[in-house]
Amino acid sequence: PGYSVFVTQYYKHDQKINIEEKKSLGSPEICDIKIGSRSKQGLEMRKWVLSGILASEEAYLSHLEALLIPMKPLRAAATTSQPVLTISQIETIFFKVPELHVIHKDFYDALLPRVQDWSLQQCVGDLFQKLASQLGVYRAFVDNYKVAVETADKCCQANAQFAEISEVCKQQCLMFHSSLLYKPVDRVTRSTLVLHDLLKHTPSSHPDYTLLQDALRISQNFLSSINEEITPRRQSMTVMKGENRQLLRDCFMVELVEGSRKLRHVFLFTDLLLCTKLKKQTSGKAQQYDCKWFIPLADLTFHTIEDCESSPIPLVQDEEIDAMKIKIAQIKNEIQREKRTTKGSKAMERLRKKLSEQESLLLLMSPNMAFRVANRNGKGFTFLISSDYERAEWREIIREQQKKCFKSFSLTSLELQMLTNSCVKLQTVHTIPMTMNKEDDESPGLYGFLNVIVHSASGLTQSLNLYCSLEVDSFGYFVNKAKTRVHRDSTEPNWNEEFEIELEGSQTLRLLCYEKRCSKANKTKEDGEVTDKIVAKGQIKLDAQTLQNKDWQRTLITMNAIEVKLSMRFTSQEFSLKRMPSRKQSGVFGVKIHVVTKRERSKVPLIVRQCVEEIERRGMDEVGIYRVSGVATDIQALKAAFDSNNKDVSVVMREMDVNAIAGTLKLYFRELPEPLFTDDLYPNFAGAIGLSDSVAKESCMLNLLLSLPESNLLTFLFLLDHLKRVAENEISNKMSLHNLATVFGPTLLRPSEKDSKISISSQPICMNDSWSLQVMAQVQVLFYFLQLERIPTPDSKRQSLLFSTEVQQEQE
Repeated sequence: PGYSVFVTQYYKHDQKINIEEKKSLGSPEICDIKIGSRSKQGLEMRKWVLSGILASEEAYLSHLEALLIPMKPLRAAATTSQPVLTISQIETIFFKVPELHVIHKDFYDALLPRVQDWSLQQCVGDLFQKLASQLGVYRAFVDNYKVAVETADKCCQANAQFAEISEVCKQQCLMFHSSLLYKPVDRVTRSTLVLHDLLKHTPSSHPDYTLLQDALRISQNFLSSINEEITPRRQSMTVMKGENRQLLRDCFMVELVEGSRKLRHVFLFTDLLLCTKLKKQTSGKAQQYDCKWFIPLADLTFHTIEDCESSPIPLVQDEEIDAMKIKIAQIKNEIQREKRTTKGSKAMERLRKKLSEQESLLLLMSPNMAFRVANRNGKGFTFLISSDYERAEWREIIREQQKKCFKSFSLTSLELQMLTNSCVKLQTVHTIPMTMNKEDDESPGLYGFLNVIVHSASGLTQSLNLYCSLEVDSFGYFVNKAKTRVHRDSTEPNWNEEFEIELEGSQTLRLLCYEKRCSKANKTKEDGEVTDKIVAKGQIKLDAQTLQNKDWQRTLITMNAIEVKLSMRFTSQEFSLKRMPSRKQSGVFGVKIHVVTKRERSKVPLIVRQCVEEIERRGMDEVGIYRVSGVATDIQALKAAFDSNNKDVSVVMREMDVNAIAGTLKLYFRELPEPLFTDDLYPNFAGAIGLSDSVAKESCMLNLLLSLPESNLLTFLFLLDHLKRVAENEISNKMSLHNLATVFGPTLLRPSEKDSKISISSQPICMNDSWSLQVMAQVQVLFYFLQLERIPTPDSKRQSLLFSTEVQQEQE
């Protein structure tokens, strides 16, 4: 019972460390934060990182103490006539835990007063160096770890009293055997990451720098010696390089098999569809395929709605996809640095292997659109692709070929083996579409903004309700970026609508023309989805040399008999990263936020409140709200109305497409002369989100957020509440928290002109990789705050926010 009470008290204490506790550990007072030079900012970050380390150490000591508490009575009972465990068993299970507790208690007791008595020149490197020098104790613990867990499990099975103690731990969410015993093993890895964090924010001229480097060297050497023992290794996902029937098409596709994603090589012949898996190649042997299944085209059908309801698609979280993108950008960065130093080295081979693994994983996990086929007399199969474009292509070519196939047939095992073996020679796609397969001089794609005007369409043979959808590729898969309005009952629709599309290494622009169907005819029997009919589709390559010209480029996309006229203009990342300083004295766009709120006598700008209100009134169920681009002319008209203080702006908004209102709100934040998160704090936010220790990250992120000017903070909290409400309707609008963070992250954090070339890394990297890493960091910062259930703000500021909302309601 005593142990149970302790566990309950300990875990309540450990669950959350609030702002006041962090202040007692040395976090700066909110009102006293003054941002000076970059070096001073870095030293302030040192304090916040160290405050987080202290809080993390406190939690770790509590974990060690939780291990030690049952150890003492167990050891005392071992000398009695009825021992729970033997001395040998106790020493095995709790091996080196007392020594680890002493080491970290001494470290904590020495670090705490130094952080509390903080100055910019305060030194802590000697403490970390001493801690690193005692890693030999961890070596002994790790060597014994497997035996300790096995012994504990056996004792639980053989001894009811020890099993009861273990059960108490599990009930209190401590997971005694699997988690508490693992804490020191986990600490070995995290200590190295923490040193990386601290070194990031320690100037090379600081006395601590050399000591921290030495501690990091010791930790890295130690970690590399045990890494293979404590870290599960991911198997490489690399893929190697097909009578009378003719091969029409082949490609790599993702198949959904019992809820798991599998990479397949699919071959479409003139009379059958063949799905294969590449055999693992052994040294000296030619590559081979295994047949997974085949369907004669005469027997091939597309699934019905009823067939699909029992097989939902398991979605991969957007944050997981972005994490893969970050790793890819970082590995490419390392490869570029390696090329400048050595050629043909083992390090380069290792990096290329890592890149292959990550890009293969991204290719496997990114597609989420179902393409389902079935054998008329048998089971169905599901492929996952990234765009309606590919799905329509496969349907068209299969249907066209089915007109020539009238008879079903079967293949003997020998015939099937011969067909599968022929795929090696007949294949046209030899490698999966990854950037590592491209030569260095090939275009990596465009980064920046592409303005597209969809003018008109011609060549329709009958009047249709027609609209166009625009897609661009990103990391090998396609994303819908914009949609025109529906032009009703016409053979020559004229849209003349302009859209601004953000490019992220994009190489292709796709255009899909859809016929808008009425609700009763809107359900298709294929794939179990509600969809409009694709009338035409086409694509054009985004040529960097042609688009570098700042003038509009006219182009024509021909799709069978239908032609669509477009104009395009590209703004490179070098210019799209910039925020231009305001020269205006009136209006709201391009004017500093505190100037607008002071003029309006409000805490949150009127434009933000009105746009949010209108979107919440009729846009919460709009698919792709904030992601799908609004019509540029409508956005500019709404911008002019706000800038001129048009009293009828609310009337104007009610007549506009809700995507244009969402675009206006995004444009307002993007045109601020300084981002909402400010230029001064941007490097710190980018650094804090990269901290490895979760407690240190929380300490830094909340302190930084509460350091924002009042207007910026209250506007952000107002917007944050709105975005969370949007995400609550994700089932309808398809906008998760991470989707919203992807849209708003760069808008709220992207630095102004003077900071536009800031890199996440202090080392020079490729501009394209710099762009990717900056954008990813900006997304991660916003996503972090979107996930928080509640942001603890000072009462005065929260009251001010509530008061401003009440005043707004009274005025309305």
